[in-house]
Amino acid sequence: MMPFTPASESAEPSLEALVSQTVGADFPEDVGSVVPQLASDLQEIDARLFETLHTSYPQLADAANYACRAGGKRVRPLLMAATHRALGAADTRPIHALAAAFQLIHTATLVHDDVIDHAELRRGRPSVPRAFGLPAAIVTGDFLFVRAFELASEYPRSVILRCGEACADLAEGEVLQENARFDLSSGREHYFRVIERKTAAIVSGALAAVAEIEGASNEVIEDLAMYGRALGIAFQVRDDYLDVYGDPDLLGKPLYSDYREGNPTVLSLEAHAGLDGIAKAEFERLFALRHKQPRDLLRLKELTDRTDAPKRTVDEAKMWAERAVASLTGVPAGPYHVLLAHLAREAAGRRF
Repeated sequence: MMPFTPASESAEPSLEALVSQTVGADFPEDVGSVVPQLASDLQEIDARLFETLHTSYPQLADAANYACRAGGKRVRPLLMAATHRALGAADTRPIHALAAAFQLIHTATLVHDDVIDHAELRRGRPSVPRAFGLPAAIVTGDFLFVRAFELASEYPRSVILRCGEACADLAEGEVLQENARFDLSSGREHYFRVIERKTAAIVSGALAAVAEIEGASNEVIEDLAMYGRALGIAFQVRDDYLDVYGDPDLLGKPLYSDYREGNPTVLSLEAHAGLDGIAKAEFERLFALRHKQPRDLLRLKELTDRTDAPKRTVDEAKMWAERAVASLTGVPAGPYHVLLAHLAREAAGRRF
């Protein structure tokens, strides 16, 4: 078991650098002007988040801090702050607790995912289960969920219900994914049911809640929920592509985890559909193996390379990104509107 050390925090880039990385290098000129303001927003959201991690049990406090300081681009709080400002807010303080709550929910699910997947690494360093042990990791995830709802309790009942629905969707998505493991016959419809719940629901719920707090119309609330859903799907489809064709050093984790864990994705489903005869049967057999060797993973990748599945997966992510952009019609024009459109497209083309 690895103790938590403050030294691990020093390597984390500044929040302004994180915002710049998330926005990407090819952002429109007027987007660059909002980066310092968003970095300041994230700093205040982070401060609110870490205030909630107090506990009289040092190991639990260490594990919770370790999980929350494990890097990451703060995509959800960034989207929430950008959405709040896009709707005309001059100050994002009214949503700081909510943004911290959704970030804690997201972090808790990552901790529990690493328990379920027996993951050794998370963003280039030992996962919470690896660093603190399985029992501590499970309790840490639970603790983060509880703290998230303490933060959410500051808001109206309808907002709290959005948080609850997002958590219920996450749990349902995990069950749906588990039921389809190693089974390519589950198909695309089942895959999208999984990622809508595991990835898209939390983004959709978070942005709808921000719009509700800002007093937006029901139409705008629904538009932003649709934007969050489509962006979340684009993000996850791209994530599945990067699991095979990404750079492990940039991703901070090994490749081929979906092949290894038997999680059907757009990439594997399209590869399977694009093969025939002996190759198709071989792909299906290898994918169904519960304990794959490195040569099995490489062979699955070789078979995938024979098809147009990589291109179709990239195109799928871009299609969902454009759906997200099309949902922004009710958001006032301005640099934050431009930023939200840019972030959707960036999610579909990111490298890490």
